[in-house]
Amino acid sequence: MTGRAARVGLTTYFKEAAWGDWRRVAALTPETYVGAVVRSGGTPLLLPPIGTDTSVLELLDALVVIGGSDMEPARYGQDPHPTTRPEPYRDDHDLALVHAALQRGTPLLAICRGVQVLNVALGGTLHQHVPDVVPGMATEPGGPTLYQPGPGQYGQVEVRTEPGSRIAAALGETTTVPCYHHQAVDRVADGLRVTARSPDGLVQALEPEGPAWTLGVQFHPEEDPTDDRLFAALIQHAHRMEDSHR
Repeated sequence: MTGRAARVGLTTYFKEAAWGDWRRVAALTPETYVGAVVRSGGTPLLLPPIGTDTSVLELLDALVVIGGSDMEPARYGQDPHPTTRPEPYRDDHDLALVHAALQRGTPLLAICRGVQVLNVALGGTLHQHVPDVVPGMATEPGGPTLYQPGPGQYGQVEVRTEPGSRIAAALGETTTVPCYHHQAVDRVADGLRVTARSPDGLVQALEPEGPAWTLGVQFHPEEDPTDDRLFAALIQHAHRMEDSHR
């Protein structure tokens, strides 16, 4: 990788978008993810959620699985909760890339929905609606919560990390981070360990054992442009891996 920036793949999703005179479905990744990669010294490459070919990882130095919609509950053996809004086409794409990245040892940062994909990929399950498992969180059914104060409005949550973990090395013992989710990790998959929690006990980070740099976080580090430490750690490790293979 000497002489070039790390190539960082970013997952995308289909949504209706507007540009010029047009309003059509497009493959999107919010600019906040792209900006965080660039600020951290990487070159972002967007991966549309169709025509999935995991051999693309041979061209990448790292992978970011971004946030978004709920997973299909059947993926982890549950019936859907009334509030669950899945987009199954994303599941196939994201699960295939996560499995391939884990197998290849590609540095991986999985964000919000991404940490849920990571957990389900390895056999874990999810809480489909956080207010059901954190008493008193919602003031009314479907109302604002710590994790979703309002439509399109990010909350702030304190997380405490586990000593010796990848997330602790990047963020320290405690930090406050942006969040926006109504689902969360329930049963942690074999091979993963919890490396950060919020005061209410919800899982905020998961990491596998082994040398490969893989980190899943429930929060949204890309939404704080003043703090790119997790993206920087991902890219730094991608450089180290490349140098070790030379």
